[in-house]
Amino acid sequence: MSNKLKYLLFILPLFICLQSSFIEKPAYAFQVAVLKYNGGGDWYANLETSLPNLIKFCNKELKTNINPEQGVVEAGSPEIYNYPFVHMTGHGNVIFNMQETDNLRKYLISGGFLHVSDNYGMDQFIRLQLKKVFPELDLVELPFSHPIYHQKFEFANGLPKVHEHDNKAPKGLGLIYNGRLVCFYDFECDLGDGWENPEIHNDSEEARSKALKMGANIISYAFTTYEKK
Repeated sequence: MSNKLKYLLFILPLFICLQSSFIEKPAYAFQVAVLKYNGGGDWYANLETSLPNLIKFCNKELKTNINPEQGVVEAGSPEIYNYPFVHMTGHGNVIFNMQETDNLRKYLISGGFLHVSDNYGMDQFIRLQLKKVFPELDLVELPFSHPIYHQKFEFANGLPKVHEHDNKAPKGLGLIYNGRLVCFYDFECDLGDGWENPEIHNDSEEARSKALKMGANIISYAFTTYEKK
């Protein structure tokens, strides 16, 4: 092999690496994540399209710059602090151990935001676990005048109804710590289902539109409070 060929074989990989380093990569302002939890509940419900569709909607309608790829983070992981907004859903049991409880509490107190969407069957479990995270707080129903219902999109009557389960009105509940809403819980609503691709639940375009707009309001509110922390 000639010296010239040896030189080319040596320098070519370096040239490729240098070129790739100059390729501009998109810089996203935030990334959001789905919360992975223990207890047997399906934390991965709606994982494929729900939050990704909401991110896409927010980037278009709110002009946000959210990473289109959602993260997945465990309740006890220090990586949770990389996400200003964490979405949690499922149908079944939820268990936070002591370390996870402590981690979630510190995350929320330090500026993080948790959105819980009951996918039907989660309610009796998540209430107990949220009480472990904030034993001094109670979930309270937010009035329709709360700013979360009045961001870019107006919801004068509170949460939209996406899916019917027990013939009950949807409720938007929250944990308020030192005057700041740190956790928003939609109950009897199914917002996360409404964000999914239309063929999954055959929801009407109107129902999906309302769900995405309400989700965008939650994102907008959470990011505003995060930036002010």
